[in-house]
Parts: sequence; structure tokens; C-alpha cells
Amino acid sequence: MPLDQPPTTPMRRALFRAPIWIYRLGLGPLLGRRFVLLTHKGRTSGTARQAVLEVIGANEATGTVLVASGYGRRSQWYRNIVAEPRVMFQVGAYRHRGRATPLPPEEAGRALAHYAQHHPAAARTLLGGLGFEVDGSPESFARVGADPDGVPVVRLAPTDPPRSDFPDLSDR
Repeated sequence: MPLDQPPTTPMRRALFRAPIWIYRLGLGPLLGRRFVLLTHKGRTSGTARQAVLEVIGANEATGTVLVASGYGRRSQWYRNIVAEPRVMFQVGAYRHRGRATPLPPEEAGRALAHYAQHHPAAARTLLGGLGFEVDGSPESFARVGADPDGVPVVRLAPTDPPRSDFPDLSDR
């Protein structure tokens, strides 16, 4: 299955959505701090939508996390948060009300380079599978993040203190 295109068959879509069910079953803490469940509003429908994304950076003191849009600006979740930046996100057992903000290209480049330094194999595999040429150097990852056609990075920043008892806003 090529990674540079969203899943097109029902089976592939189900596999991509499996992590959402892990969170819905209350097992999100098993995924640790490397993943975030993002609940956002559909830009046309207005209904709650969800995506599980890999955390590429975090500030534990503020609860802020950084995520990358592997499918670029055409990703549905990315297009939705640009239209409506108020979101909910869950890391481990804690849910936050927050705001999603795309980073400026230079800052996105630095964030991807930092991620690649700490997770070189995962970064090379992911970006290579998405069709980006990276040689493993921090500069090559920074170029992909800074390129307007590259991988946008989004900051999810809490607007309220973290809680574990927010209602689930997902479409069930």
C-alpha cells in the first residue's frame, strides 16, 4: 500500500482507523505519549471527526504537542483545523480543549529536523514512503518541513487545564 495516498479501499480505511477505536475503548493510555487523538469539526458537515496522529514534539509543561500532516495540506483533518481551529485532543488518558495552529514553514522545518534527530529510522521511513527525498541529515528534513508543498506541522495547544472526564464528542 503506497503511503503517499490516503487509503481507498474499505479494508485499508478500517486499518487506518483502528487506533481511533483503541481510544474509544478507553485504551488510549496504552499508546503512550507518542500518539494523539485529535477531535475536530468537519468544515462542511460541522460534525465531529477524529484522527490519530503521531506526536513529533511536545512541551510537557504546557501540554502542547506538535503533529505533522503526512498527506500535506490535502489531508482532511488538516483542512478541517484550518477552517475551525478549536479542537479537542487526547494524549494518553488526558483530554484537552485546545487550538490547532499550523506552524510557519521555517518553524515546521525545525520541528521535523528535531523529530528526525530523535527518531531517525521512523522519520526516514515515513517521509520516504510519502515520496519525499531525505538523506537522513537534519537539513533534508528541515527542507521538507519548510517547503510549502512539503509536510505541514501543526501545534495543538491546550486552552483549558487537562482533564480525563471530558465527554467524548465522536460520531459513534
